Amino acid sequence: MFDTKEELIEKIGLGEDSTIEFKSVRFRGNRVALIRDDIADEIAAFANSFDGVIVMGVDDETRTIEGIPLEKLDSVVDFITETSNDSIKPAVPIRVFRMMLPNAQGIDVPVIKLDIPKSIFVHESPGGYFYRQGDKKRKLSPEALARLFQQRSQVRLIRFDEQAVPQTDISDLDEGLWRRFAGDTGDAPKVVLDKLKLITKDDTGTLRLTVAGALMATPHPEIFIPNAIIEAVKYRGTGRDANYQEDTRIVTGPLDAQVREALSFVKNNMKIMAVKNPGREETPQYSIRAVFEALVNAVAHRDYSIAGSKIRLFMFDDRLELYSPGTVPNSMTIESMPLRQSTRNETISSLLNRCPVDAAAQPEVKRQFMMDKRGEGVPIILQESTTLSGKKPVYKLIDDTELLLTIYAADLNEGSE
Repeated sequence: MFDTKEELIEKIGLGEDSTIEFKSVRFRGNRVALIRDDIADEIAAFANSFDGVIVMGVDDETRTIEGIPLEKLDSVVDFITETSNDSIKPAVPIRVFRMMLPNAQGIDVPVIKLDIPKSIFVHESPGGYFYRQGDKKRKLSPEALARLFQQRSQVRLIRFDEQAVPQTDISDLDEGLWRRFAGDTGDAPKVVLDKLKLITKDDTGTLRLTVAGALMATPHPEIFIPNAIIEAVKYRGTGRDANYQEDTRIVTGPLDAQVREALSFVKNNMKIMAVKNPGREETPQYSIRAVFEALVNAVAHRDYSIAGSKIRLFMFDDRLELYSPGTVPNSMTIESMPLRQSTRNETISSLLNRCPVDAAAQPEVKRQFMMDKRGEGVPIILQESTTLSGKKPVYKLIDDTELLLTIYAADLNEGSE
């Protein structure tokens, strides 16, 4: 960033912002007289946020280019290198450039430009975990830190659904629920649970449930992960008004059970048009296959690290809305969703892949198990719903924190029941 002399001078003149920071450099003898921890916090804040630049040798208040004595440039470079390697975990790879810029008298003096890339890891510095906001570093809240770990975990640093859930114990698992994933291995239960990533050790070495373990192998996941539920509401009309609620349900239980109950809610509240032609032909408002795929995707791919958010299912006379916490995973976009396959919660998805669909529902959903990993869900939702209603479902990202899917109802003008 700001690779040319002219670009950097112009940027310095504009002052500090989200992408650039200035630091004066003082010395005690040949030693750099800067607080190492403060520099480490600044570097980590950029790495945890987005690409940034620190210019050593510029006053941060006056924007004056002061420079660094030529014979002491090596000491500054060593100071920066040691700071990144020793004071930040994991170390941040920094590109160091020595440049000449004009001071207030128009004389070129040496400065050091540090290019700090947005990292694929989450970096801890001596002051904790920081991010860059405007021209300042800010401490990450526990909720924001959890989300950042989840976002960066897509490169296998750590997946949120494999993290330990505090205050849980292996005894919280329901044997009937976890054994359905185990098969006949002959291994001891703890070995099986560890292989399935239903348990893990926390920082103290204590065995805890993983997020996936709590969500898939306990009767009431919401006890351990608040808002791991689906809120379902059927409204009369086309607007969200509590005075016109016709049916409501809080859907709890293991994730596969939530899918079944939420699907039942939709079936019970949607209209069906029946026509004798000459036999009885039924046309539903919604494709059950599409709704099933949408619900499975919602529980499998939602961001469970976002506290206070839940899956919300709203039914109206003309549409169904499904809100799922979190943005689209990895580098996927709304536009690329029908073409690509990506998983936020690898363990949860793997376990859902082992959950059978009820035999009675298989003809409707056309699937034996809850989930596959072929990326067929979104195309099925789009095709089935468009064929039935004539309107293509719409995916929309809200504030980069919630994914909304709108499925339009088929227009049943006559004979509905």
